[in-house]
Amino acid sequence: MRNLLVVFTLALSACATTPGAPRQTAEDVRFRAIYEAEWKWRTSLGPQEQDDTPPETEDRVWPRVDAATQAMRLAYLTNVEKQLDALRPAALSIDGAENLAIYRAQIDVTLNQLKYREYEKPLNADTAFWSGPPSSVPKAFRTEAAARAWIARLRDLPRYFSEQTANMKAGLARGFTPPRVTLEGRDKSISIIYDGKTPETSPFYEPFKTLPASIPADTRAALQADAAAAIRDAVFPAYRELFAYYSSEYYPKSRTDLAATTLPDGQAYYRSLIKEYATVDTSAEDIHQLGLAEVARIHAEMEATMQAAGFKGDFPAFLTFLRTDPQFYAKTPEELLHYAAWIAKTFDGKASRYFGRLPRSRFTVIPVPPDIAPFYTAGRGGTGVYLVNTYNLPSRALYAMPALTLHESAPGHAFQIPMAAEQKGQPEFRRNAYISAFGEGWALYCELLGDEMGMYETPYQKFGMLSYQMWRASRLVVDTGVHAKGWTREQAQKFLHDNTALADHEIETEVDRYISWPGQALSYYLGEKAILDGRRKAEAALGAKFDIRNFHDMVLAEGSVPLPVLATRIDRFIAEGGPSPYPKE
Repeated sequence: MRNLLVVFTLALSACATTPGAPRQTAEDVRFRAIYEAEWKWRTSLGPQEQDDTPPETEDRVWPRVDAATQAMRLAYLTNVEKQLDALRPAALSIDGAENLAIYRAQIDVTLNQLKYREYEKPLNADTAFWSGPPSSVPKAFRTEAAARAWIARLRDLPRYFSEQTANMKAGLARGFTPPRVTLEGRDKSISIIYDGKTPETSPFYEPFKTLPASIPADTRAALQADAAAAIRDAVFPAYRELFAYYSSEYYPKSRTDLAATTLPDGQAYYRSLIKEYATVDTSAEDIHQLGLAEVARIHAEMEATMQAAGFKGDFPAFLTFLRTDPQFYAKTPEELLHYAAWIAKTFDGKASRYFGRLPRSRFTVIPVPPDIAPFYTAGRGGTGVYLVNTYNLPSRALYAMPALTLHESAPGHAFQIPMAAEQKGQPEFRRNAYISAFGEGWALYCELLGDEMGMYETPYQKFGMLSYQMWRASRLVVDTGVHAKGWTREQAQKFLHDNTALADHEIETEVDRYISWPGQALSYYLGEKAILDGRRKAEAALGAKFDIRNFHDMVLAEGSVPLPVLATRIDRFIAEGGPSPYPKE
């Protein structure tokens, strides 16, 4: 991978400085044939596991996740890897070289996931496969065909759950499970689907309550009856069977060690996760030391902001004040949701000064579903949605909401992900990709950008942003501490408690997330640092020519890319004089 990126860098440099450099070469044509064939194969398999919230579709099945399908995927992608090895990167055009670096990283990540049999651990403290179907429920059906497809999908759920359960059993047999302590109480997110529910009160039935008038009345009634039967006869039994297995077998027998390095082939496995989520091949020790240094730097800024707020006590007393004073917490879920929406609209009034191109996609603000809210993070955003966790309001500080909203809605995830999808000139494998180091790094950068945009109107809100920066820097310390240095859960919780203003409930859910999802927590701060370093480099090199709108547009136009690719793209941006990536209209 390193050699490929070196060649990629040289190819970009040559093309950026050579007038009339070819837009496409014969090697580009060979490469395009490889990735287009693989994409066609990939989409022919049906819905993908990561498609938790697809747009309205007529898919009639859930993903195939059985061991035979996974072995077939491994064999196919191993052959793709061999085809990529036979390419000559130096013979590619500038676009081809960039695409190859991005595509090769995607293939490498997927191959590692298959080789380490990640599919045998289809859950963690944050996310589980059984939470995907409820979040996939369409808001409405436009046609009878779409409604019938959803009923067929409901009837396919037992097959999907059976395959996932078989994978869980295989993982359990070899000790490949999340740590038991992070799974406590997660059975409630299974039983809540059917406990006290009838088919008609199930979320799976919701779109059948408002079938369009264009469907004849007798057909609407038949569809509603079929949907209720599918929920009663297929969905509820699948969840009941899963609950029985989880509570009686999986949870009691799951492993007690915390560190990823104690899993089978653990050292290499954790190193592969660092590379997946950081997109650079670096050591846990280097990341840990960077985290400690950044924690010390941010702490000094937090102390200064505390003084600006006029607080007279010491730092621990200030954190206690922020965690306990009622002025900082919403009284109702609606108050929290309304405040989040207000912040999002406040950004809209500032957007044109920082971005030249805005996404066409809009988003809504909704609460996290109650079945997952007790274990879920404070918020999450993506195409069309900004989820705000209204569970346990005393843990949802209002002073942190501006930073959270910038991260999860616009200009963060609900901005960046649609922008990537709207880049029509890029291959499908780029428009539909999400690389954590880029996506989470961009969203964290947006929190910091909020200070520049004037989004933090009080010292408390500024402190909330700094606490969130500290939270992500602390993740570098905690993730590597747990998975490479043998830290306990209590050590990790104490580190966050002493260094951030997060509420204890949020600290507990977050630490369990890092323990059960090794490596993912590293992506945020490392990604933000790469974007910030690139911006500072461009500002210094371009001087008065630097336009923040062009810089942001250039970064977002890339889609979601590995950090070395982003760094090289920024170098090209500088060499070209800092232009907008979009033609003048």
